[in-house]
This record gives sequence, C-alpha cells and structure tokens, in this order.
Amino acid sequence: MSLVVAVGAGAGVGIGAGQPFCYRGRSSRRVRLFTTRAALVESRPRVVPAAVTVRDGNNNNNNSQLIYRKGLDRAEDIQAEARAMARAANATVYSPQLLALKYNSRPIKVLRRTLQILIALGSFGLKLAVDQRNGVLDQNKRLRATELRRIFTRLGPTFVKLGQGLSTRPDICPPEYLEELSELQDSLPTFPDEEAFACIERELGLSLDSIYSSISPQPIAAASLGQVYKAQLKYSGQIVAVKVQRPGIEEAIGLDFYLIRGLGFLVNKYVDIISSDVVALIDEFASRVYQELNYVQEGQNARRFKKLYADKEEVLVPDIFWDYTSGKVLTMDWVDGVKLNEQAAIEKQGLKVLDLVNTGIQCSLRQLLEYGYFHADPHPGNLLATPDGKLAFLDFGMMSETPEEARSAIIGHVVHMVNRDYEAMARDYYALDFLSRDVDVSPIVPALRNFFDDALNSTVSELNFKTIVDGLGAVLYQYPFNVPAYYALILRSLTVLEGLALYADPDFKVLAASYPYFAKRLLTDPNPYLRDALIELLFKDGKFRWNRLENLLVQGKKDRDFSAKDALQPVLKLLLAPDGEELRNLVIKEAVRVNEAFVLGTVMDTYNSIPDLMRTLMFNGNATGPLMMSDSERESMIGLRDQVLRIWFLLQSSENFDPALLQPILQVLQQPEARSLGGRVIGGITQRLAARLLQQVLRIPATASATTL
Repeated sequence: MSLVVAVGAGAGVGIGAGQPFCYRGRSSRRVRLFTTRAALVESRPRVVPAAVTVRDGNNNNNNSQLIYRKGLDRAEDIQAEARAMARAANATVYSPQLLALKYNSRPIKVLRRTLQILIALGSFGLKLAVDQRNGVLDQNKRLRATELRRIFTRLGPTFVKLGQGLSTRPDICPPEYLEELSELQDSLPTFPDEEAFACIERELGLSLDSIYSSISPQPIAAASLGQVYKAQLKYSGQIVAVKVQRPGIEEAIGLDFYLIRGLGFLVNKYVDIISSDVVALIDEFASRVYQELNYVQEGQNARRFKKLYADKEEVLVPDIFWDYTSGKVLTMDWVDGVKLNEQAAIEKQGLKVLDLVNTGIQCSLRQLLEYGYFHADPHPGNLLATPDGKLAFLDFGMMSETPEEARSAIIGHVVHMVNRDYEAMARDYYALDFLSRDVDVSPIVPALRNFFDDALNSTVSELNFKTIVDGLGAVLYQYPFNVPAYYALILRSLTVLEGLALYADPDFKVLAASYPYFAKRLLTDPNPYLRDALIELLFKDGKFRWNRLENLLVQGKKDRDFSAKDALQPVLKLLLAPDGEELRNLVIKEAVRVNEAFVLGTVMDTYNSIPDLMRTLMFNGNATGPLMMSDSERESMIGLRDQVLRIWFLLQSSENFDPALLQPILQVLQQPEARSLGGRVIGGITQRLAARLLQQVLRIPATASATTL
C-alpha cells in the first residue's frame, strides 16, 4: 500500500510505499493508520449532519466510527472567518518599493544570493555543454535531471515553483526531467516539527492539546511554502489536514523577486524582441505568490471557487475550518485521492484518466470564460482523482481573474480563427487589451494569415494549445503588443492543463475537447459579442451555412448544460431587434430557400413513390418527371432539406427538449416585427413557387440565378 498526499501549499508531496504514519495525542498513544491514497484539500467549514460515518484511510467499513458534529450556521461561519482575518491582519504583502528599500542597503546579501544562483545554474549548464560535446547528452539525461531537481530544491521555494511548472510540460522537458521534477511536488525537505507546533500555538493562541485529540508527530507532506500534519479535531473528531508555513519564507522569496525584478528592468531596457512589460509580469506573479503566504486569503479563495464551480457533482472543493486558520496556519478537510498524472493508480480504482482530464478542461473553461475567476496553479499535485470519480481542486493560493470583455473576446477569437477571418482576429486584440485602440492592426493581418493558413490546413481540432501559443508568440514579438498580466497566467494555466492531458494520451487535443463548451456558449449565450460571432460563423457571402449550425449543435449537445430552449430564443430576439434589418433580409432569403426545398422535395418524393407504369401514363414518359431541373440542382435541394431535418432532430433529441419549450418562441413570434417578417417570408415563397410553376408549364430551362441553392 502507498500513501500519496497532495498539499495546498504550492505543491503536492508523497510518502513512499508501505510507510505508515502515526498520531500522537496527550496520552502518547500511537495509532497506526494505513491508507491506499490520501489527499489534503482546502476550503471552508462545512455543515455536517447530526450523524456522519467517517472511515479511515482504507475506507474499511469495519473500522468506521460514528461521530457527531453540530453544524455551524452561516452567522457563526462569518464570525469565525472574521476572527481568522483578524489573526492574519499583519500578513506580508508584495511591495517592490519596500523590497528595494530593504535590499538596496544590503549589497553583500544580494551579491551572495546572486552568486549562489549563478554558480548553481551555471555549473549545470556547463555540464550539459560538456555532455553535448562528448556525445553523451542522452545517456546522462537521468543524471542531469536528478541534479537539476536537487539544484532547484537547494535554491528554495521560488525555484521549486519553477520546477513544478516545468514538470507538467512534456513538450519542453524530456521524460527523465519530467519524472525527476515531478518529485518537487512530492519530496521536499521539511523543517523542524518543534517550529511548526510552536507556530500553530502562536498563530491560533491555543495549545495543541486544546485543539487536537491527536496530531502526527512528523509532517506527512512537505511543499514549497509549508508542510502538513494530519490531525483529529478535539471538539468534533473530524480528521483534518493542518498546513503550517515555513519559517523565514518571506525573506527567501522577497530576495529572489528583488533579483528577478532587477533582471526584468534589464530585459525591458536592452532586449528589443520582447515588447511586453516584463517587470509588470514579474510584479503580477510575485503578488500572486505573496498571496499564497496568507492562508486566510487562500481559504477565502477556496470558498469563492467552491461557490462558483463545485455546483457540478464531478468537481470537489472541500472545506476550511476558520476557527483553526490564520495567516500561517490552514486547517482543512482530509480527502482520499490520487494525483491526476498517476495513470496506473487511477485506472486501478476503475476510473478513466481521460474522463477526469475532460472534467478538468470543462471546469477550467468555465473558470476562464464564464466567471473569469480561475485557478492559476493547476499542477498535478493540485488536481486529485477521488475514489468516487470526482476531480478535487487543491491549493487556492494563486488565483487570477479574466476581465469580462476579454472572456467574450477569447471565444470570438476562436470563432474568427475557425472562419479564417484574420482581420477580425486582429481587431480582437483591442478587446483583449493587447493593443491600444489607436494602433493600426492592418500590418498584423498578413502575419496571422501566414501562420494560421498553414496551421489550419488540417482541422482546428487537431491543433494543440502549444501550436497556437507558439504561433501567436511569433506574431507578438514582431508587433507592438503589450501582453496583460492576466493573459500570462491564463497561458500558464492552459499549458499546464494540456501537459496533464498529454500524460494520459499523447494524442490528446485540448481544443477538440473544448469544442462542446465553445459551441454551447455560442448557441446559448445572449452576450452581444457572442451573438455577433455566431452570425459571422453561420452567414458567409449572404448565404446561411447549415453545415456549421449542424456541427455546432452536434458539439453543443455533448455539453451537459446545453439547452435547446436557450439555443433558440436568443437568436429569435436578435432577429427581431430594431437594428436587425440586415440579418432579417438574410433570414428571409434563407427561409424561402428552405421552404422551397421542402415543397419541391415533397413533390419529388411523391413522384418517386408512383409506380413506373403510372408515371409513364401521367407524364407521357418524360424522364425528368413533373419538375424540370438538373440532377445537381435536385441533389442540392434534397440535401438542404435533409440537413434542416437533421438539425431539427438534433434539437428534438436534446435531453431537456420539450415541445413546451417552444412556447416562449411563439410569444416572440407574436410581436409585430415577427408577423411582418413572416409575411415577407410567405411572400417570397409564393413568388419563388409561382416562378417554378411557370417554368414547368412553359418547360423553360432553369437559369443559374433561379436555381442556385
């Protein structure tokens, strides 16, 4: 049996196979517990029913015990959170000005740290160069990967976080490096237990004996910013994880960011190829890391995340215990789970890795594009598969937000990419805040066309996220883009997610898995920006592209939140809006074509159902039957009718489809604008069929303008 523990302290960490851990309370009684997989998960106190069955790590019913816990009502919960906030009132915040004042007067300390970093990384780079020169680069990959992991560990939390990010990028690092760097999420040095226990008592103002009936004598997990103990709350018997911050962490991180920020100034000044404000990006990342040092803030992040995204049954965001949380101590639920990149262990539990990856993708899309509040650090130690198939999100220290305008612009950008509308793609950069409105985007269009025409030669679903990022990156470097800080965190989040997906399936395509969400949003979201994007997708050169609508419905139905009602009503409202005259003209034209296809298709079906002898007698042996049209025209008309029928059947087959859903649509159609629109459609159909009838009577060959479908 093995124990794997994921910790919300910037990383997940693990204990080797077959190792037990113990609790020790005041009586010094030792209790041996073995668990198959275990995870620590953070959020706020939950209300537990009067009687709850809690199992040990083996989920063994024989060892279960019945405990009683009185739930906290909302008012008590708020008061407990307020007390936690008061305990964290003096938490450190990121201030580049204060760091400059502090370290400008300490040149020796700064020089010592600079030399430490340069010597460590420089010696590693020199070894790689020697390996390459001697032709043993591949043979020494494992050795060098182990050395790099140890270097990052020695250099401290800032470089540990760098290594954690690299450990999820199989497109950047060879497998040997991925395996070694992934241990930065599992196996980090601990600090003395006496310091941790003293920190708990100092931060909470209570003795350990008054808080816990038992607590593990050694940490069961260590991460970049803290280490974790497993304990049992005295007042309730609840099994919890207690995360304690590393001593002196602010000093270590502060000095590193002071040095990195200085490097950013040099890049801004001397590296012309990078047009973004590197210092601003560093400040954004540093502020996020400093937020991770405030565990009360992390608990509040978890509560907000749970409120927004844990409404889905497959997503788990457990609870924080506010009365036992402060700026440097976080108490949270303990939840069984397996890290998402441990494919064999997940499949051993009867779960499918790709199902969990898809859950993560859909939740991430909601984070980035629906509410805008997203987890900016989803490495494997922060995403766990629970035994019941849920995906548990951990570590809410690093969060960010996507501006509302940018959320719609990102979806529109994908639509414009599909349409190869590079002019519109270039204009999207205004909404994304990449460019100021006074910048001319016309020179950018050829660069976009050069990249995406090649990239889209296959299909969009075959593109991976890295391909798009690399292509856009080449464009960004050539033109005066200023990449906003939130976008850098989005890239980090999505590339990490794609890296996790590639662990499960090297051929996995994040964009293909994202299609259902994009299709649902386009079809159902009343946002004006998205409605315009949908019209651009469906209409081209004055013609309606039924194949695009059919594809959107096929993909949208794969999203469990898709609603046929939501897909129909907003479109009709847009159609009948005062400024919708241009769209109405297009719809009228298309409605006439569709009705003509149904009427003439019915005539052709009826003709084909008549026995051959009767057809000969009725039409004097005319091989063309009652309608004078070419074979290609006949096939096109039947194809249009069949495609419209397929679309209708797709709507009907939606899980939540009910004829009653059409009632709001009928109400919309009763508006004066709708009655006028219907009259124009009927008039167009009448004229078209009359022309057809006259053509058949006179047996005039159809002209191109009359027969184009």
